[in-house]
Amino acid sequence: MTPESQRRRAIINTDAKNEADDQFAIVHALLSPTIDIRGLVAAHFGTVRSQRSMEDSRDEIDLILELLALDRPVPVANGAAHAIPDPATPVDSPGARLIIDEAHRSGEGTLYVAFLGPLTDMASALLLEPSIQDTDTVVIWIGGHHYYDPIYPLQPKVEFNLSNDIAAANVVMASRLPVWQVPSSVYRQVAVGYAELDVRVAPHGHLGRYLVDQLHEWNATYHAGPIEHRSLGDSPAIGLILNPGSAHFSSRPAPVFAEDGSTRRSHEGARNVLVAESYDTRWLLEDMFHKIARHAPADGARR
Repeated sequence: MTPESQRRRAIINTDAKNEADDQFAIVHALLSPTIDIRGLVAAHFGTVRSQRSMEDSRDEIDLILELLALDRPVPVANGAAHAIPDPATPVDSPGARLIIDEAHRSGEGTLYVAFLGPLTDMASALLLEPSIQDTDTVVIWIGGHHYYDPIYPLQPKVEFNLSNDIAAANVVMASRLPVWQVPSSVYRQVAVGYAELDVRVAPHGHLGRYLVDQLHEWNATYHAGPIEHRSLGDSPAIGLILNPGSAHFSSRPAPVFAEDGSTRRSHEGARNVLVAESYDTRWLLEDMFHKIARHAPADGARR
């Protein structure tokens, strides 16, 4: 057992049923002894794929916890069911309240709040209780394109996580909280092939089989054309909690996002946020795969 003084507090806010990568990130976080998970928050992912996306995320979190069969309880809270209506109006939820409560705990070290989807619940927490801006809290966000860069081939103008709550992203960027952003140009590079997953993950119990099967199913449902890989793009958020030195960052003025998702330069004197320019993918995937194998041996004896 890792001593409490050597563990980092974390909340994982996840749109778990949106794609097929959140599941890997959740598992990695919960199997990492130096991360003290204070809660998982179910996040919405808009209405394009589901009219009950937050509830879908909650169902997926509950399933992952069942497959993990941990020997300890893991707090789970529902986040907002939809985006904030405007930059001044929060969507109150148990998830936002969990963030507020944990941020206000003193003497327990930095709280890392990792967002694998939209920033709705962080913005709501800030609007409900602005004083959390002055707590020892770091926001890690998987989202947005790299600032001011041209769009990559086959990449939509608006990055998906940003598109699901642009107003919330602006609230968080305008706050005083430290933000570590992993943009699409970096998270898209955390790719893994079917062949590797079949060898490294699928043989390891019901959990490993489910992780790989649901990834195949997502690709078959939503990806047009031949494919035999998927980016585990949410996983750098967990890697940064484990190993803050695993990314190379630049410091850039906090952006302002327009209604169409494009980025405008901030006003003179705007505070800076850290933007990941590259990530140590080899370390990240190896650490995750070995922890899955250690937790669920290949004989399938453990769930």
